[in-house]
Amino acid sequence: MSQSPDRAPDGLVLRLSVPAAGELRAVAIDVATRVAEFLRDRAPDAASVGAAVEGVASRVAPAAGDGEITFDFREVNGELLIEAHCGSRSSEVRCPLPA
Repeated sequence: MSQSPDRAPDGLVLRLSVPAAGELRAVAIDVATRVAEFLRDRAPDAASVGAAVEGVASRVAPAAGDGEITFDFREVNGELLIEAHCGSRSSEVRCPLPA
């Protein structure tokens, strides 16, 4: 059976959309940290996960701040893959998960 392109094989995929500007963007950092914790027994380094989320968000967010950023969180090869999409722009980053 073939896999949909937006699904990880046999894994968790969580999608979250937030406004590109404003305080709600911080929700993506909290969600990313909690997803990483869910995938492993220990909590990840929240500062590095937060920096990763902010990094991909800043690469895709429009200059005017309008619009919405969609984040996809999934585990790939022992790492938390964070993909950000906004309009036609996309970026991704990988965060190591605690052993």
